[in-house]
Amino acid sequence: MADQLTTEIIEKIKAHAEPGGEEITPSTDLNTLGIHSLELTEIIFDLEEQYGIEIEMNTVDAWSNLKNVGDMVEAVRELIAKKA
Repeated sequence: MADQLTTEIIEKIKAHAEPGGEEITPSTDLNTLGIHSLELTEIIFDLEEQYGIEIEMNTVDAWSNLKNVGDMVEAVRELIAKKA
């Protein structure tokens, strides 16, 4: 069962993913969703605004190495924890 943070991030990803895909779960590969760098940047801005976190640009490069939705959730979770 996904927690609230996971659910919220999946909803943001769904807004940018190619329509008609399979269900998005933490193990869903980001590449299979058709999310490219521009969409990823938009998702990052949305996450920054929603959670009051700051994702530095060098972090964005690191984020390009994220493989699946769960990786993205954990990266956001870590930034939220650092802020707290």
